[in-house]
Amino acid sequence: MPIGRNSFIQMTKLSNVKGRITYISSHAKQENLYAVYETTERKFWRELAKCNQEEFAKSGTEGKCIEARELIIALPESFTEYQPDRLLQLFTNHFKQNYGTECIAALHHNKRKTNYHIHLIFAERKLLDEPIIKIAGRNMFYDENGKHVRTKKEILGEDGEIREGCSIVKKGEVYEKKLFTAKDERFKCNSFLDEVKHSYTDLINIYVQDEKQKLQVFERGSVYLATKKIGKNNPKAQEIEADNQKRREWNRAVDMALISGVPEPKIMEVKRKEITELIRKSIARRGNRPRLFSRVVTVAVEALEFLIASVLFKKPREVPKQTEQTEAEHPEHVAENSTAAVKTTKEEKAEPEQPKMTRLASKYPKLFKVNKELEDQNGAIQQKQKQLSAKKKELSEVTGWFKGRKKKELQKEIDELKSQIRDMKDYLPRIVQKIGYRSVQDFLKDFKVSQTEYSEYRTAIAKWKKETGKEPVAHGIRAKLAEKKQEIQNEQKNKQHTRSQNKDRGAR
Repeated sequence: MPIGRNSFIQMTKLSNVKGRITYISSHAKQENLYAVYETTERKFWRELAKCNQEEFAKSGTEGKCIEARELIIALPESFTEYQPDRLLQLFTNHFKQNYGTECIAALHHNKRKTNYHIHLIFAERKLLDEPIIKIAGRNMFYDENGKHVRTKKEILGEDGEIREGCSIVKKGEVYEKKLFTAKDERFKCNSFLDEVKHSYTDLINIYVQDEKQKLQVFERGSVYLATKKIGKNNPKAQEIEADNQKRREWNRAVDMALISGVPEPKIMEVKRKEITELIRKSIARRGNRPRLFSRVVTVAVEALEFLIASVLFKKPREVPKQTEQTEAEHPEHVAENSTAAVKTTKEEKAEPEQPKMTRLASKYPKLFKVNKELEDQNGAIQQKQKQLSAKKKELSEVTGWFKGRKKKELQKEIDELKSQIRDMKDYLPRIVQKIGYRSVQDFLKDFKVSQTEYSEYRTAIAKWKKETGKEPVAHGIRAKLAEKKQEIQNEQKNKQHTRSQNKDRGAR
């Protein structure tokens, strides 16, 4: 079963929007350019760049001027089946409709045709309905910084000439032309990119043919750590892969913690204190250090494993009685799926209406079995970890010059156990992926809700039976199928009976 993929949507700031537009939309510069779509004329981008540069100069801000922003949207390879022009138009208009800004987009493939993606450039400003044009009522003087000064003296040098960079706008000339609104501040917020990711991921999933290939947005507040994408010919490929391995190690520990009953807030607390805050402080002091991340995650995993052990030791989970029963042991549930149909009469209309199962409540027996498999696998992993701890202790106690062979044997056993544990942990998410869930976390959320709703349904049914003295009427698809099956069986019996009677008549 393939692991659920996260969508990839990245945003960058553009300091040269005209150059970037030329680059993404030129067949000469792009080997696999399939389509270009624009919501406005190219003149718009020239004026936008000019406006942003002027406003940036006035502000006196250091660094580079941001003329526009760009989104890179990765598409599933199956999208190559769609008409490129129409596909690009759909994605571009989707953004403009949501945010009201002008866009230009291009649809590309990388050189090896393994990365199908869209470059979407959008403006942070909108054109004004009516341009603001200001005419000078007298001569106006501006210094080197573009600041308006009162007198000509203020822009003259020691030689009496106008200093370099200073300027004069004569009376009757345009001294200010405003074509655009101020920049929309929402594009600077972190929440904007999260919003865009969800919006485009939902759009992509509409057109994904295979349900298994649907994408998901990796949530910032997730208990898991997101793995990083390794691009083509990335010089840091080995470094990123090592980083990803540590992230997967944490994610395996998270799955075990969730199954063991560690509350999500506790896991998030460990993640925040042992990973997020430490890394943030380290980057602020000494910059990015990949080796530090590995050490930090290792300690965090140990902290989480200790938390798992403490939860299992101090507070063993007591499974409610209803969770220990199977579908066949629930008379109320059997009634839901049985063929028994009770015909209601006019007198019965005044009686309380039979409680109905919710969608998740009806899924409970199936989810219960999957949860049982998770718990069994989790228990097996914990047993293996105990064996590993015992072997490590045994190895530490082996001393002396002539114990080299024994040490090697123990180390080999330790390495084999580590490999087995890793494979067993990797199997945990696959258990829930078999029934369509992307992660153990997502499955457990639904399972807990289904457990609660199913228990509430059973209580309601018991109360209804006591009040009415009746057996529940079958509902739902399973019940209808069972009824249909019973009807077919009855028809076949009737046909056989009729044939038998006809034979008897023929014999007489």
